[in-house]
Amino acid sequence: MRAARHRRRLRSGPWAVDVAARIPRSLPETGLGRGWEPAAIVFITVSLLVFGLITLHSASSVMAQQGDLPHYHYVARQGIGVMIGLAIMVVCACVPTEWWRQMAHHILLASILLLVIVVLPFTEAIAPSINGARRWLRLGITVQPSDLAKLAVLVWTATVAVRKREYFHSLGRGLAPFLVAWSVVLVLVLLEPDLSTALLIAAMGATIVVVAGARPAHFVFLGLLAAPFIAPAVTSGYRRSRWQSILLEPGTVPDGATYQSYQSLVAIGSGGVTGVGFGEGRQKFGFLPEAHNDFIFAMIGEEWGLVGALAVILCYVALIAMAFRVARRARNLFSELLAIGIGTLIGLQAFLHIGVGLGVFPTTGLSLPFISFGRTNLVTMLAAVGILLAVARETPEGRTGRAATEGG
Repeated sequence: MRAARHRRRLRSGPWAVDVAARIPRSLPETGLGRGWEPAAIVFITVSLLVFGLITLHSASSVMAQQGDLPHYHYVARQGIGVMIGLAIMVVCACVPTEWWRQMAHHILLASILLLVIVVLPFTEAIAPSINGARRWLRLGITVQPSDLAKLAVLVWTATVAVRKREYFHSLGRGLAPFLVAWSVVLVLVLLEPDLSTALLIAAMGATIVVVAGARPAHFVFLGLLAAPFIAPAVTSGYRRSRWQSILLEPGTVPDGATYQSYQSLVAIGSGGVTGVGFGEGRQKFGFLPEAHNDFIFAMIGEEWGLVGALAVILCYVALIAMAFRVARRARNLFSELLAIGIGTLIGLQAFLHIGVGLGVFPTTGLSLPFISFGRTNLVTMLAAVGILLAVARETPEGRTGRAATEGG
């Protein structure tokens, strides 16, 4: 009783403000990290993986049977990727974020080496040209180095941004190191060619640096300088036809480069509100190429309708929001930039893929994270989620804990 009266006096007396200021607001420990966000991240990720396997079976079964393969061929391969990716996610969640800071330069150099091997003229035996592009390495297993480069650039950029943040007022001293390293990676990716991945990496890197304190005006200035060189690459050849179809003649009967976008819109439009039903989609019967990968969102729209499409979009929005909330409570700037970069990477790739399916952007070839077929991208994204969980595991006990651990 005496203690209760004392507590009431503290709440109502003149010491109320001081006591509240001295006691940090602690976060619950869930085992995955502090706060409820880590558990939500795992739940959303696993939900997308399960839904992805279900959708992939419907989207790929016809193609598999046409190739004299079992109907579950692509799902089985993706399932192996899911198991490997989840194992890597657990490992990354247990690895201290400081390790990534120490290994950032080595990871970037290894990524650049793989990209160089892909584009060398005498490595076609292990880096064959598929559909006019050399993006894959066949070393017993098939690996797409440009997907690994996304994570490498993310970790390296966050590491260097912490050291360079005092010089961001200077374009030369602050941004020059980033521009040099990014240019090496982007040129190699463009040589594959893979313009969409190059633009994604550039946008992700720029976002991390701006959050760290760089001036957005510098990137606007650099963008204006680079525009004469970027515009021809974006609007030449088949890309010109795709932009014309979207901007000047939307909804017209497709021809050549615009065929996939048109069929994607047909698939989504035929789904209506609730979809035609799981497994009942018609576009997978040869009308929509790459229905299991580049246009799997169109298959979601056709079979699950507006309800299913919105549910998937909301999952990505929630995942991005959780990443930013984890970043807000990160123990130091490096961890914060890691979380921001991961949220940006997943968000940009997801919504660029969705935008292509809706005809907002020309065909880019970007996978839908956790859902599209493609094991390298799947493992990379799950590794990124693991790093995000590691950031959450290192969150200080209280809201004011970051000030004590901030060391850059």
